[in-house]
Amino acid sequence: MSTVLRPALSLLVLMTLITGVAYPLVVTGVAQVAFPDQANGSLVRDADGKVRGSSLIAQDFTGDAWFHPRPSAGAFATVSSGASNLSPSNPALATRVIDDANKLQVPGQGPVPLAQLTTSGSGLDPHLPPAAIAYQLARVAKARNLPVATVEELMNANIESPLIGPPVVNVLALNRALEKL
Repeated sequence: MSTVLRPALSLLVLMTLITGVAYPLVVTGVAQVAFPDQANGSLVRDADGKVRGSSLIAQDFTGDAWFHPRPSAGAFATVSSGASNLSPSNPALATRVIDDANKLQVPGQGPVPLAQLTTSGSGLDPHLPPAAIAYQLARVAKARNLPVATVEELMNANIESPLIGPPVVNVLALNRALEKL
């Protein structure tokens, strides 16, 4: 019995040390050296050094003076991130989308962009297409007593062009730039 049990336990301990201790330490060390910002959460800090959010996680902004991100199925909580899992045929999804569209509708601007009505897969996507930001320009400019052209310039300055995919705007970065005006 010990001829079978001893090698099995030795292999279990060895593999636990390699895969449970050594490998995670090596990966964490490489990440800290090669990508320190991303490895530490891509935190966004204000002038005082206080953490204001993460450039990778959407935040809920309320009020007309701010650009709003897409909805979140998990109320912007990272612990419960994920989609709502409501199917297109589910009446609860249709009701939520219609209610959100009615709240966000701006007379004379056409339909609300789809990105402002649908959640992302994680429920935490911080980006919106420029068209969804442009739809909010008049509301934000009016609330801040700014010319629409000024807010539009700010939007254009915050458009990111990823390596793959269409241009996007990080809502947190845009709102932080708006706060500095």
